[in-house]
Amino acid sequence: MKSGVELIADERKRQIEVEGWSLQHDLRHREGSLAAAAACYIDSRSAYVDTNWPFDDEWWKPKDRLSNLVRAGALIAAEIDRVLAARLSLQHGVLSHE
Repeated sequence: MKSGVELIADERKRQIEVEGWSLQHDLRHREGSLAAAAACYIDSRSAYVDTNWPFDDEWWKPKDRLSNLVRAGALIAAEIDRVLAARLSLQHGVLSHE
């Protein structure tokens, strides 16, 4: 059985390779939108999602509890990578998207 970290890494890899959500793509998101999406997968009650889902409705694809948590973890990983890249760009005098 895979660990949670392994499941999240696999999902993040799928997001990049299948969906095309690369770091370059993620840098175009406003600050916090990936984390907001993760929060929606953590708390998938419709009232919460209705007011907090940051993307078009077509991208809201909840499944079972475990799958939702794995997606949330992968989205958090993507947000962390986005913040780190934005900080690095800022340190090197490049426009930051953080």
